Amino acid sequence: MHAYRTHTCGALNKSHTGQTVRLSGWVHRKRDHGQLLFIDLRDHYGLTQIVIDSDNPAFETASQIRVESVVTVDGKVLTRTPETVNKNLPTGEIELKVEVFTIQSQADQVPLQVNSDADTSEDLRLRYRFLDLRRERLHNNIMLRSKVIASIRRRMIDQGFMEFQTPILTSSSPEGARDFLVPSRVHPGKFYALPQAPQQFKQLLMVAGFDRYFQIAPCFRDEDARADRSPGEFYQLDFEMSFVTQDDVFAAIEPVLHGVFEEFANGKAVTGFPFQRIPYDESMLKYGSDKPDLRNPIVNSDLTRFFQAEGVTFNAFKTAIAGGAVVRGIPAPQVSDKPRSFFDKLNDWARGEGAPGLGYIVWDKDGKAGGPIAKFIPEDVLAEMAKAAGVGAGDALFFVCNKKLAAEKFAGAARKKLGDELGLIDPNVFHFCWIVDFPMYELNEDTGKIEFSHNPFSMPQGGLEALNTMDPLDIKAFQYDIVCNGIELSSGAIRNHLPEIMYRAFEIAGYGAEDVETKFGGMLNAFKYGAPPHGGSAPGIDRIVMLLADEPNIREIMAFPLNQKAEDLLMQAPNTVDVARLKELSIKIDIPLTKQKD
Repeated sequence: MHAYRTHTCGALNKSHTGQTVRLSGWVHRKRDHGQLLFIDLRDHYGLTQIVIDSDNPAFETASQIRVESVVTVDGKVLTRTPETVNKNLPTGEIELKVEVFTIQSQADQVPLQVNSDADTSEDLRLRYRFLDLRRERLHNNIMLRSKVIASIRRRMIDQGFMEFQTPILTSSSPEGARDFLVPSRVHPGKFYALPQAPQQFKQLLMVAGFDRYFQIAPCFRDEDARADRSPGEFYQLDFEMSFVTQDDVFAAIEPVLHGVFEEFANGKAVTGFPFQRIPYDESMLKYGSDKPDLRNPIVNSDLTRFFQAEGVTFNAFKTAIAGGAVVRGIPAPQVSDKPRSFFDKLNDWARGEGAPGLGYIVWDKDGKAGGPIAKFIPEDVLAEMAKAAGVGAGDALFFVCNKKLAAEKFAGAARKKLGDELGLIDPNVFHFCWIVDFPMYELNEDTGKIEFSHNPFSMPQGGLEALNTMDPLDIKAFQYDIVCNGIELSSGAIRNHLPEIMYRAFEIAGYGAEDVETKFGGMLNAFKYGAPPHGGSAPGIDRIVMLLADEPNIREIMAFPLNQKAEDLLMQAPNTVDVARLKELSIKIDIPLTKQKD
């Protein structure tokens, strides 16, 4: 017999009745019935109920042992009586009558409950993450993550992609977030950077002629945490393809994502492919976001013209429009019978978000318009406005008036708020879409300078001619995001593979030729020796698993995440380094006094 087990704790069933077996695992739960002691024994594979009667010499030892201790037991498999069968367990028709009970490792009093999902502070959970990961939900999440990655890898290989690894120690690159820097011992005063993404390397692989590349790539960005973003590191399905158009990229990745989501959807519907494509400008107008949740049926509209119409006397909007503002309308279906408090709470929410409120019009069941704004608008204009916004009897229309981008974003927030409040969002659907035609550039309102809005290595639509002749803020790029249920899974692009276009594109964003050659010299030099047209994308592994696991927080699907302060409470990182080590790296610490007080 094996030293520790003949079976796992999830393997035994009625067919094993009468067999003598050996199990090892953790003491999950104990129930003392006086003459009988029941223990749920747990391992990675499941639970088995074991029973020890008072005649057994090990009864006293087993009675005293703490939960989460590790034990090995020998015993005979018995069939449970019908009334004691646990239909919720694969092993629920049997139990193991213990003959030999051996303690492998005695556990101290545990600081958090493993055998339940009782609320525990996140700091405590992360400090004892090895215990937290024993809990069923977390354990299943990490198992799901492994299975999803295996499925993705298999599907990518089936699509003709080859897996390659790219460097972890590289050079700093302005890709939109802060780098994590690594000091060089042999080159004093110089630093490596951990890659924010394998962007340049995967493009160099295309220049090298490998045609179809992918990897499950670790990426490192020194940015603040939020629910759907880890503050330090994350993984993505990074891929790149040569001699492709945007359509080719979509056709390659859609079956992979659709297949993975169908495989692990657990009964939820998954939108078929090809996925819907929505231009960026349309997405911002209709949904107030470049990552819209299409499970929400509410569609916003531009109603600016109606508040400029003859006879309209709502001067708050008219004055704002004269100053460059726009009006966005957010329809709310069948709310005319809602109490006044419903509308007041939405107004309070809007004020809490920094807006003056949410003006609205309500059409009653007979189609008559009312509400705070209706009296300022002639009936014929109201009728045209209702038609344009897609509202009818029983519906309401809320309004946001502000500068274009601010109005669209707040209208998007109001759309989400109404979707949640009215229960319009179907929780049993994974709804995919592509957002396409992103602006190549955007204006930094703080500095007044033009910056890249997305990926600086993207090909502008119209190429060099567009860069030379168009207003930079009007230039679109072959850039795209894939979105599912309001979560951005990936950004991608058809790349700029021509040096002359790269120089000009960066020049518009304020980088001289010398800057481009210094920061991107390796890739730029490679492009001078024959680069194929190429493109790709990089869906986030963590966000994919978060959606499939139905977890609102990304830390729940990572084995050892950092907390919101970018700290590893288990391994005590980041930490100080002794002076001798710093001296070896030619580094001297100079912490500002304000930081020291913190």
